[in-house]
Amino acid sequence: MMKKISLITAAVLLLNINLTSAEIIGDAKKGKTLSATCAACHGIDGNSPNAQWPKLAGQHLNYIVKQLQDFKSGARENAIMNGMAATLSEQDMYDLASYYSSEAIKGGTTKADLVELGEKIYRAGDKEIGVPACMACHGPAGKGNPSAMYPALAGQHSAYIANQMLLFQTDKRANDKNTVMRTIAKLMTQEQIEAVSSYLQGLR
Repeated sequence: MMKKISLITAAVLLLNINLTSAEIIGDAKKGKTLSATCAACHGIDGNSPNAQWPKLAGQHLNYIVKQLQDFKSGARENAIMNGMAATLSEQDMYDLASYYSSEAIKGGTTKADLVELGEKIYRAGDKEIGVPACMACHGPAGKGNPSAMYPALAGQHSAYIANQMLLFQTDKRANDKNTVMRTIAKLMTQEQIEAVSSYLQGLR
């Protein structure tokens, strides 16, 4: 009898796992349709024409979903995005993320006078003030780490990255895992933030 109950329990758990997995599969085609309302800020293909708004093309699916969830819950504050995310269902979020993650990001360039410092901070950090190398989390090529929920940053607008660093620095953005970005940003100078942001914009 106990064996039968265990088998039934296992079957129910397996069914729940399968249902959950089915619920989180995104549909890129539906996402492309949904993205029409996002295009004004993020571009038709996720490559934002405005440096104040992030490029979403090529970003990790789960990272995009996490940010949309945080905008909807209020864990991440932005007057425009809080309103946009409020009407999205979980499936909508996965559909949008599936579309944007399938697109290719269009990179930018690094200011010549900021290459040296930007590369130093990204690849080695600043041991004197305790700033770790950015690539430890975001990877040597800036592709991020999807399993750890660290975003891809290569090719992103420098102005957007710098602005997010400032928000982390002043605790106005607080949805980073284990306060990692807030801790690091508070150690960095404005010059370092500007340099590494520019370096990332041109990183391939």
